[in-house]
Amino acid sequence: MDDNEIVDLYWKRNEQAIKETNEKYGAYCLKISLNILADMSDSEENVNDTYWQAWSSIPPQRPNSLKAFLAKIARNLALNKYKAAHTKKRLASEFAISLDELDSCTPSKITVEDEVGIGRLSKCISDFLRQQSTDARGVFVCRYFYCESVNDIAVRFGYSHSKIKSMLMRTRERLKSYLKQEGYFEE
Repeated sequence: MDDNEIVDLYWKRNEQAIKETNEKYGAYCLKISLNILADMSDSEENVNDTYWQAWSSIPPQRPNSLKAFLAKIARNLALNKYKAAHTKKRLASEFAISLDELDSCTPSKITVEDEVGIGRLSKCISDFLRQQSTDARGVFVCRYFYCESVNDIAVRFGYSHSKIKSMLMRTRERLKSYLKQEGYFEE
C-alpha cells in the first residue's frame, strides 16, 4: 500500500492505518528509536507512541512524506524519553556519542540539547548541509539525525569505518566555520 492510501486510512479513522504503517515503517521507526534509546523495550514502546501520535495528528495534518513524518515523531518522542531517563547521567549510546561529537562545533555557551527545537540554528545547519556533497550530507544526517553508528553508516555507504569518521570530522569542522560566519561564536 502506498503512503497516500495509508494517509487516506488515517483520514477515514480506519484502524487499518496503524497496521499498514507498522508493516511499512515499523522497522524504520524501531531503528530510529533504538539508535537513541539503546533499549529494545523502550524502543518498542516508543514506536507504539509514534503510531498513537500519528493517529492523533492525521487529521488535521496531511503529511507530504509519511516516512519523514513518522521519523520526526519517533525521533522527537525518543529524544524526550532519553532526556527524561538520563537527566543525571549519560548512557554511552550512539545518541550520546553523536551529541558529544557535535558539541565541538556548536557555540561553547550553547549545547545541542539547548538548541533542539530552536529555529535559527536548525535553519543554519540545513542551509549548510544543502551546500555539502550528497555523501557528506547523507553521512551527517545518518549520524546526527538518525543517530546511527559509524559502522552502520560505513556499511550503508560502502566506505571504511575510518573514511566515515574522517568525513564526519571534516563536515563538523566546516559546520563550525560556517556557524562562526553566521555569528554563533565570539571571535
